[in-house]
Amino acid sequence: MDASKVRDLTEDQLKDTLLQLKKEQFNLRFQRASGQLEKTSRIGEVRKDIARIKTVMRQKTLAAK
Repeated sequence: MDASKVRDLTEDQLKDTLLQLKKEQFNLRFQRASGQLEKTSRIGEVRKDIARIKTVMRQKTLAAK
């Protein structure tokens, strides 16, 4: 997910996307533990997307003050 696209999302959309990514991260960890994960690079991508969303949420919180 591109950072400019993340900045365009509303706060509710950011929260929904964050929830979806955390669920995906859990499922990927479970697949890795059971040996069923095929695309291991997806774990890193999801982690970075979560960090991007949290960063943008924090920036919006600080800008609102």
